[in-house]
This record gives sequence, C-alpha cells and structure tokens, in this order.
Amino acid sequence: MALPSIKPTTTNSWKKLQEHFNEVNNLHMKDLFAQDKERANKFTVKWEDFYIDFSKNRITEDTLKYLLELAKEVKLKEAIESQFSGEIINQTENRAVLHTALRAPKSATFKVDGVNVMPEIYQVKQKIEAFTNEVVKGERKGFTGKAFTDVVNIGIGGSDLGPAMVVDSLQFYKNHLTTHFVSNIDGDHVNEVIKKLNPETTLFVIVSKTFTTQETLSNANTIKAWFLKSGNEAAIAKHFVAVSTNIKNVSAFGIDENNIFPMWDWVGGRFSLWSAVGLTISLAVGYKNFDSLLQGANKMDNHFKNEDFKTNIPVLLALISVWYNNFYKAESEAIIPYSQYLNQFATYLQQGIMESNGKSVDRNGNAIDYQTGTIIWGEPGTNSQHAFFQLIHQGTKLIPVDFIGFVQSLHGNKDHQDKLMSNFLAQTEALLNGKTEAEVKAEGATGDLIPFKVFKGNKPTNTIFINKLTPESLGKLIAMYEHKIFVQGIIWNIFSYDQFGVELGKQLASKILQEFNKDSINEHDSSTSNLLNYYKQFS
Repeated sequence: MALPSIKPTTTNSWKKLQEHFNEVNNLHMKDLFAQDKERANKFTVKWEDFYIDFSKNRITEDTLKYLLELAKEVKLKEAIESQFSGEIINQTENRAVLHTALRAPKSATFKVDGVNVMPEIYQVKQKIEAFTNEVVKGERKGFTGKAFTDVVNIGIGGSDLGPAMVVDSLQFYKNHLTTHFVSNIDGDHVNEVIKKLNPETTLFVIVSKTFTTQETLSNANTIKAWFLKSGNEAAIAKHFVAVSTNIKNVSAFGIDENNIFPMWDWVGGRFSLWSAVGLTISLAVGYKNFDSLLQGANKMDNHFKNEDFKTNIPVLLALISVWYNNFYKAESEAIIPYSQYLNQFATYLQQGIMESNGKSVDRNGNAIDYQTGTIIWGEPGTNSQHAFFQLIHQGTKLIPVDFIGFVQSLHGNKDHQDKLMSNFLAQTEALLNGKTEAEVKAEGATGDLIPFKVFKGNKPTNTIFINKLTPESLGKLIAMYEHKIFVQGIIWNIFSYDQFGVELGKQLASKILQEFNKDSINEHDSSTSNLLNYYKQFS
C-alpha cells in the first residue's frame, strides 16, 4: 500500500488551525502560564529517562487538539504502520525504509519483498562484533605485525556525519583507538589527516554503498597511494575494509572479500549509522556500547510506534514544528545541546532534516504551495549564548529552539554542571518572559537607553531533559529526531527518503572536471564560463 497523498491545506483541521492561529497568534506565553497553573504539567511528557517540556510554546490545548486532528486526517497512524511493515514508502526510488529494523531485537520480523531481513541483519552484527573485538584486543594486526592504534573512516554524507557525530558524542566511552574522519574532497583535508598517521598501525574503513562516490574514492585512492609507499599491494587487505554493496569494485581496490561489510537498499544514507556504516562507531567505543546505542533507538521506535499521539514525543515535536513553520512562517529551528559532547549534533541533523524534507513537489507529483523543510542550525550552549543568542532574544525573526540537557555530568564536576544547568534553565525562562519596560526602569535604566534593554519574550522553546548521556540515551535522542522527520514528511505530503536535489551539482561537476585539461570549454552561462577560465589560468 502506498503512503496516503493528502494535501494538508485541504483538510478540515488545517482550516481550523488557520482560524485558530488568527485568534491566538498575538497571545503571550506569560499570560497562558498565568491563566493555567497546571500548564507545565499538561504540556510535559515523562518517558523512561527523558523529560520533555513543551509548555513554553505558543500553543493552547485547542492548538494541540487541532494539530492532533491534522495527524489523524493525513493518516499518520496508517503511514507509521506502512513504514514498520516494510512497505515501499520510498516510492520514487522503489524502496522500503527500514532503518528501524537495524536496531530491532533478533526475534522481531521485518519483511522486504516477503523475506524477513532480521537473520541477515544479525549476521552482519555478529561480523561487526567479531571484527571489533579482534581490532580492539590487538588480535588483528597490520602488515608488520603491529596492533592497530588508529582508525580512519573514509566517507561523505551519511557515511561520515552519523559515525563522526556519534564517536564525538561518546568520547567519554572511547577506547584506546584514535579515530579520524576524512570526508571533504578538498585534498588539504585528507593530507592533514595523513600527517598524523603511521601506516603500520592504521586501519582504514571505506564507506560507500556503490563504491563510486567521487569524494570517497578520491580520498581512498590518495590514502592508498600514500600507504603503498610503506606497504605492498598484499598489505592493503590487512589495512583496508569496506562497507559497500559493490563487491566487484571493492575487490578491485584490493580489499579482501572477507573484509566487506554489506549494506542494503532499504537503508538511506542519512539513517545508516545503525548499520555496518557504524563500524567505526563500534571500533571507537566497543561493540557493547554500539549495541546499547541501537537498543536505545529501538526503545524510541517502540514508543513512536505504539504510544498515543497525545503523549508521543516525536509526534508532538513534529506537530509543534509544523505549527511554527506553516502558520507563524518561522523558517528555521535552532538545536542547542548543553553538552560539549554533542558539538556535532546540529550538523548531523542538518542533513537528516534538510535533505529529507527539503522538497517542493508533493507525493502526487504536484508543486507545493506551502512551506516544507525547516532550516536547522545550532551549537552547544553556553558557547552559543555568547554567539548568536542575541538574534534569538531580540532579533526580528521567530526562531523556535530545542534545548537539550543532561541532569548528570559524566566527569562528575558538580560546580561546572550547576553553572551549565543554571544557564540551560535560565535561557528558556528568559526567552519566555523577556524583560518589560518597567523591569528595565527598576534596574536603573533611564531615558533613551530603555528601549534597547527591553526584551519582548514570547520566544518558543522545547526542553529535552535527559538523565545522563549514555550510548542508550543518545540512541533514543537520534531516533526521536528521525521519527520527527518522518511525521513532518507525512503531514507535508512529501517523500522524505529520496534526495534527487543532491545529484544535479554532482553531474555538472563531472562535466566541468573534464574541461580542466582541455583548451575549449563546453557551453555554460557567462558567469560559470568566466569563473572556469579564471581557474584554468592558475591551475
């Protein structure tokens, strides 16, 4: 069964929301809190080690009622069932979307074309576990008999962003192996990494589903040429492994077939860290921690699949996001984790959210006349407070913010943690309340200075409070945003799992590359022609 193809703006609930918006858009959240002493409790979900407070939003109980009606009217429940049952919901690429199967228990059943894929998934998991243990324990060695000290992940997009983010986020749990990531085709990037490596003790993980990705193969070949200055062709088999479906190309590169970890068409790149793409994660933090990451994601999967929408965390966060995007015309959302460990989290979500839902054609093939994907950005607090929070507090743009915090620190420094959490809590309060003219005057400001110190407040935030950053809680958090993406895509009537917009620039780049060594160039617009000629003068 195909996904429902319902234009959201034609639904009764959308019309109700529009009328409702006209009534409430000028309300101040301070007044909503004053009118209802139970507001915080009503708009909070407690689930396992997650505490989600969405009360500091420009919503009322009616807003939530109409948003839930919208979810029902676009047949969200049926869409969720279609995804988890392995139906071809990525219709433009004729693929199922089953990254959820990668973190399901062995006893589960996920069928693709009528075949349960769980046995194959667990075969790969066992291979990842065995390989990880061999490397971490020093049993698998390089061509000179030395144990590995460094691991280099070579990939781009989902083959880089997911593993890089998770390894960075779980630094506290890392083992003795030093992990590096090479992604950009910029030669300066790969050469700076090479400078830090000893070829005798470095393991390279090449991640490319097709093993044809230009950036990945260019970097892999550069590293291979550098490696062959120390080792011979036979040594490649000891130092290079691949995550790919293209066994022929991988073997031609010199990689032993036993060191090829398979991927599947029903896993999109930006949702692939749960698969063998996560091999570098497993190597960095150990297989048990990698498995805990998967288990956490599975717990969020079950919550999303089974929980009533009224208390369903990904559903609620998605609906609130739609409310701002489509009715308040808020074009961006900031994601602010109050943990330096999550330094790359917003960067990771940029691909997940913007590549998925940056679409202008609906599931019927028609041009869309309403807003879809939101612009995602952010940095860790408290750094971000001293960078761009001025814009959020007093700028002209409405920017909803997700605040992500952890009750417990990992190193146990209470003084630092208290100061961090005081900022975490204070910022959402400040964004809610602002500062009135009377309060400014009470602080001693006078005359012309007063307007500059007034804060309107009424700036919306979600608070995602988690007991502790662990592999499991990180898995839950990532999966939460994955499901939020799915819900938004269903509501906006778009296909979230293709990315045709990524391909055009790549195609043109291939053509231009061929022109660099020719006297003549192909027909381009005058700007591109001038730029191309300028480059050729100096290259």
